[in-house]
Amino acid sequence: MSDDEIWALRRGGHDALKVFNAYKRAVGTPGQPTVILAKTVKGYGLGETAEGRNTAHQQKKMGEAELIKLRDRFEIPISWISDVNAGHMDFFRPPEDSEESKYVRSRVEAMGGSLPSRKVKRIEIEAPPLETFHDLLGGSRGREASTTSAFVSILKSLMKHPDLGKLIVPIIPDEARTFGMESLFREFAIYASRGQCYKPVDANVLLYYKEAQNGQILEEGITEAGSMASFTAAGAAYATVGVPMIPFFTFYSMFGFQRVGDLCWAFADLRGKGFLMGATAGRTTLLGEGLQHQDGHSPILASVVPTCACYDPAYAYELAVIIQDGIRRMYQEMEDRFYYITIYNENYAQPPMPEDAMIREDIRQGILNASTNTRLWPRGPLRCSCSGAGRF
Repeated sequence: MSDDEIWALRRGGHDALKVFNAYKRAVGTPGQPTVILAKTVKGYGLGETAEGRNTAHQQKKMGEAELIKLRDRFEIPISWISDVNAGHMDFFRPPEDSEESKYVRSRVEAMGGSLPSRKVKRIEIEAPPLETFHDLLGGSRGREASTTSAFVSILKSLMKHPDLGKLIVPIIPDEARTFGMESLFREFAIYASRGQCYKPVDANVLLYYKEAQNGQILEEGITEAGSMASFTAAGAAYATVGVPMIPFFTFYSMFGFQRVGDLCWAFADLRGKGFLMGATAGRTTLLGEGLQHQDGHSPILASVVPTCACYDPAYAYELAVIIQDGIRRMYQEMEDRFYYITIYNENYAQPPMPEDAMIREDIRQGILNASTNTRLWPRGPLRCSCSGAGRF
């Protein structure tokens, strides 16, 4: 073979017949994953100035000689007055009755049209009344408590709910005990496809790491990205499989957006629903572990995601209002949104919810200055909330 004939050979990744057969064999291989290695050339078909060269990314335009070679190499049926006028060519469009045009139209029709569409079955869920969390609405009655413990109480109430309970998906990376969530283990168990296959180191403790095939908690280990994959699967299940799951992904607030920031944007693109809970939030919660463990920025990072409603509640009753309203808006009103809510490990007296008839709406709408009763975030519910002593 001549050099030109060898150069004209199609590598596997550029040969449509080879690629088709590779995928055909992959689809026809059940019971195991299949890897396709496709040999390709950077800048394939772009001529000597770009093909097989790192400069392909900088090649903004093709010269007339390259255009002519491209035409001849791929046998594109374009006729010009002369090769000298190649730079003035028109786009080539196959005739409407050609095999190429027929194939393109058939694939467009198979996809349901030329524009992407999404048909989602309406979710038949009714948010529980706020009074479901009546213990939190009354405050801590003089005792000191954290908003993290209040969240665990809310989660328990939801998981015991006769209608919503089976739809709640608690997702925990790292160590659940950091968030005081070990009380969930005994009653709801950690999901394991084969059940408890080992003796946990805390087996002698009442609230040990209990695993079961019918467990409801996803204890992922130190993998925020893996946990975000679970959150995405559950948060998009209402559209992908018609099952409206309600995920709660609880993670260290200062680490979460470092490790799942891009995935949060992908989750927004999917119109995912659910709650990201930024635990151990604040600048002082883990001060002893160094600056890396302090969070004063995660609400800012969350607030720029278009479909993310970010709240930074100070009190337990605010947390209850936000979560109850979030379930209503996402699953009852079918709004395309998800939530980022910070929760704190600091213990302080939790006041009862004021009797003011507008307090619930104030919490939903955004942060207030408690001394002047003026709204600090006029853009409303897309940003932080605190009707009391805000921490943002």
